[in-house]
Amino acid sequence: MWLWALLPLSLAVFGIAGIWIVYVISVSNGTVNITERFPYISECGSYTPQSTIFSQYCNICTIIGLWIVFVRFQQVRDYGDHGKANTLGVILGFVSCAGVSVLGNFQQSVQRMVHLVGAFTAFIVGLLYFWVQLFLTYRVQPSYDRHWVGPTRALCCCLCTVLCVTMVALANTGHRSAAAACEWALVMLFFCLFGLFGAEFRHVDCHRLTVQRHVLKTQRTSLCVVSNHHLATVQNTPV
Repeated sequence: MWLWALLPLSLAVFGIAGIWIVYVISVSNGTVNITERFPYISECGSYTPQSTIFSQYCNICTIIGLWIVFVRFQQVRDYGDHGKANTLGVILGFVSCAGVSVLGNFQQSVQRMVHLVGAFTAFIVGLLYFWVQLFLTYRVQPSYDRHWVGPTRALCCCLCTVLCVTMVALANTGHRSAAAACEWALVMLFFCLFGLFGAEFRHVDCHRLTVQRHVLKTQRTSLCVVSNHHLATVQNTPV
């Protein structure tokens, strides 16, 4: 069902548009001064009124991201891969999405350490998640789009790794404007990596969450019957 492809694509468009909307608001009301240096994304979303918008964007992206991570996990499992890589991927994806929620709700101007922990979790763990997905791209059942999705995902993962290392190095050496530019490019590439799932999700027929109660073969179940207007319990043992 091609409609499932809209889920990751909507996250990519919504996320990229969101951070730039926050940037425009912060520049227009003067909370950041781009003539001094280029700001980090978190700096743009640190002060009111854009801080509330930034938090809400992060929360919505977290929810959509968790949904995408779970659907991708189910899709890979349905392809026959029950290995540790798929389990590791869903764990990393959930942790990374949680980091996005933390960095969005704990602004660096209020809770700097908590914000940095959330940013580290979102970026580093998120990068590991996409490297695992690159591995799964070539492990699961081949799709019609793998010939271009695989190389594109590999290129984006490599660029994200380079940007992440460069951003940390520049920040530690005092080149904050260059480090901020790397952060903006890194975040937009992350959203593009999520958008790439649209190529795989268009092959999803349906998605549903079911809960089943597993009954052990040796488990004895009780069956209540009415006999002569009295309630009696009959032990039923599976053969």
